[in-house]
Amino acid sequence: MPGQVEAVMLGAGNRGFFAHGPAALAHPEELRFTAVAEPDPDRRRRFGAEHRISPERQLGSADELWAAGQLAEALFNCTPDDQHFRTTCQALDQGYQVMLEKPMATTAEESRRLVELAERRGSILAVAHVLRYTPFFSTLHSILESGELGEVVSVEHRENVAHWHMAHSFVRGHWRRLEGGSPMILAKCCHDLDLLSWNLGPVARLSSFGSLRHFRPGQAPPGAPLRCDEGCPAEEECAFSATRLYLGEATGWPVNAISEDLSLEGRRLALSTGPYGRCVYRCDNDVVDHQVVALEFESGATGVLTMQGHSHEEARTMRYDGTRATLRGRFQKLRGNHLEIHRHRDGRARELLPDSGHDDHGGGDTGLMRAFVRAVWRARQGGLATDVVDASDTIASARDCLHGHLLAFAAEESRIIGSVVAPQSLQEVGA
Repeated sequence: MPGQVEAVMLGAGNRGFFAHGPAALAHPEELRFTAVAEPDPDRRRRFGAEHRISPERQLGSADELWAAGQLAEALFNCTPDDQHFRTTCQALDQGYQVMLEKPMATTAEESRRLVELAERRGSILAVAHVLRYTPFFSTLHSILESGELGEVVSVEHRENVAHWHMAHSFVRGHWRRLEGGSPMILAKCCHDLDLLSWNLGPVARLSSFGSLRHFRPGQAPPGAPLRCDEGCPAEEECAFSATRLYLGEATGWPVNAISEDLSLEGRRLALSTGPYGRCVYRCDNDVVDHQVVALEFESGATGVLTMQGHSHEEARTMRYDGTRATLRGRFQKLRGNHLEIHRHRDGRARELLPDSGHDDHGGGDTGLMRAFVRAVWRARQGGLATDVVDASDTIASARDCLHGHLLAFAAEESRIIGSVVAPQSLQEVGA
């Protein structure tokens, strides 16, 4: 083993503390956080205590971090979306190998510039597309690579967002508005578009339709107050009741996102004063709650991505039809994933049950961390940091992930202007 990688956590919120943090604690021989920069004092102290970080390395802002010089070999950037571009540029300038939470940036131009900067500096810029690193999607990718399906002709991929997740993240939560944030097709589906481009190659053109259909003032029940704890007459029938979602016995995600104080009193205070207690029909949200993207790949295959926030459960489902066989799949993180392959020539079928993993992303958080650490090891030993791919441990570079982001920006452009759009080719992105 080439040795432990020391890292800085920039942004110690939900992803930093509950996903990347536990991955490091589970494998301290591979990764250790030795500094944290976080403006919220409670989150800063919480992360510092969990990882035994000395007080002088618990910093209150990104600016304090840059002023301290390079404090470790690697940096995990878990800041809000609209800070990704600026803080990642600064981290790369200081010499860090960077793990960046998705999306890379909130515009196509900033995303391209990050790729160019990382490649110019010869630095690792990995994007936290955790689904690439799950046993489920790596198995699916291997099947496609093997040729078992023949030439893929048509793909259907659905991102079924549970109704409560939609309400939490995209109506009440951080990703509810376009201004200062990301369109939902980027914030939620850059994972899915990354997977489609990874599996099927570049997209030649696309079109997209979608809107905010339900979570609007005109849909509010008669007499609905501004907040759910103010005596709503529709409380019993409402599927989006904040008191029902956040005041029960469970305190994991998404409940742990509303407050650092997860006592019943702390959660009640959060609902009465913060954004998560608002009626879903009385919020300031403007992102879509359903969208479809029709894709024509350069290979000639066609595909449809459907994203909608009104599902009874959280699950991704997919179908790949090839000239030799059809593949159908269902990915539901910790709830039993499965793949089916149906051969055309004899009608025989086989089922695969990839490991569901032991983290919140079906094994993806652990897989991503290990792939990143191994990439840093290879770069440390003189390997090419921008091409850190081998047969057993694959880390997707920023360029690998860029096409999926460009698809998301193109899909949003198509949705707004109502026309077919050709995403910018990766060949147009200079190094």
